[in-house]
Amino acid sequence: MTDKIIKSDDEWRAQLSPLAYKVTRKHGTERAFSHDNFPKEPGIFHCVCCGAPLFEQATKFDSGTGWPSFYAPFSAEMVGEKQDNSWFMRRTEVHCNRCEAHLGHVFPDGPAPTGLRYCMNGVALKFEADGGD
Repeated sequence: MTDKIIKSDDEWRAQLSPLAYKVTRKHGTERAFSHDNFPKEPGIFHCVCCGAPLFEQATKFDSGTGWPSFYAPFSAEMVGEKQDNSWFMRRTEVHCNRCEAHLGHVFPDGPAPTGLRYCMNGVALKFEADGGD
């Protein structure tokens, strides 16, 4: 795994849009159906904070929830999970293992082959098409 990226709150604020900061650094959530639809071409979704590869286009599916959903991470090493008991619910939070950015949550109601639904905040992801920069 790549070295951890640690920045001050001020550094994250300077780097990110206000919404991306709220979601990734303060564990916020963007409104459902508020993020632009992602490209359909092959590529990788990276962490908006540190650029770590998180999800592959081939694992993306339409969950009907209004948030980008994937059935598996690009690399299990780059995506971490922990219990989230906020809002009087018990959920599993998903974060970037490289910079600790909050990405969304994972649920056990996804499609085969994993049965998982990684429900991500679109603002936490940056798409890079295969062969692109």
